[in-house]
Amino acid sequence: MGTVHYVGKTYEGGAPLAEVVRSGFVEGFHRGSVVVLDAAGAPVAGAGDVTSPIFPRSSNKPMQAIGMLRAGLPLTDPADLALVSASHAGEEFHIERVTALLRGGGLTGDALHCPPDLPVGEAAREAVLRAGGGPARVLMNCSGKHAGMLRTCLAAGWPLDGYWRPEHPLQQRLTATIEEFTGERAAAVGVDGCGAPVLAVSLTGLARAFLRLVDAEPGTVERTVADAMRTYPELVGGTQAEDTRLMRGVPGLLAKIGAEGVIAAAVPGVGAVALKIDDGAARARMPVLVSALSRLGVDAPILTEYAETPVLGGGLPVG
Repeated sequence: MGTVHYVGKTYEGGAPLAEVVRSGFVEGFHRGSVVVLDAAGAPVAGAGDVTSPIFPRSSNKPMQAIGMLRAGLPLTDPADLALVSASHAGEEFHIERVTALLRGGGLTGDALHCPPDLPVGEAAREAVLRAGGGPARVLMNCSGKHAGMLRTCLAAGWPLDGYWRPEHPLQQRLTATIEEFTGERAAAVGVDGCGAPVLAVSLTGLARAFLRLVDAEPGTVERTVADAMRTYPELVGGTQAEDTRLMRGVPGLLAKIGAEGVIAAAVPGVGAVALKIDDGAARARMPVLVSALSRLGVDAPILTEYAETPVLGGGLPVG
């Protein structure tokens, strides 16, 4: 699968958002873009380029889960929906549930198109290696999403072969869902790290989508996905994942990390944030998010913990 090229405005890159301070000396900067929307969806703060398309990567997963449910995904357990929306750490409870999802459709891990991989979680990865294991499709952090895609195809009567291709009926439905919730046409279609399509939308569109999820009426499909993620955040990321800990620590907050320095978050009745760190550095993502949430008056002990990322020297914090 290649890239669908387009003619339009391209991402211009961001502004300096975070500085790296070592021993009192500023040794570097992280540039990026961030948008802050209020409860009505109006921008109240921002920096960089928030209107040009970027790849939100896994931050698109909640919208993909909504599209799967609309297409007939036969899952009623909120924990399963959280896993379909996940970038899981590969912990034992993640793998058991992915395997169960596949088994429920008469499938095995061989049906997954995501590439064989080791868990992204350090402890889980070490556990697999200690046990003599190696890369497997089910261990890949997007295996929950792919299992959901397969179960959706079975329910809708669509072919499993090529379920990851942009022209497949499943992916056409998911594209339409992302465009609906962001309020934008996808500017480009690329290949995500897991092999499934990734759609380019703006940070403003991404923040708008997350706000729609948390503000949706109870019983709607979008609220069902948002509630599942907030009820089972360990399944969305992992025991120590940043988005997991945010959802545990800030009442009502919905958050989803994406690769290359992306994260989106929203709090019902308060507002939403979406950001991208241009160099993809994870260490800058959380301090910038905390600063952005503070513009909305969001405060919690977990945010204080993430307000700075320690810089180490000799194994000890020095900046």
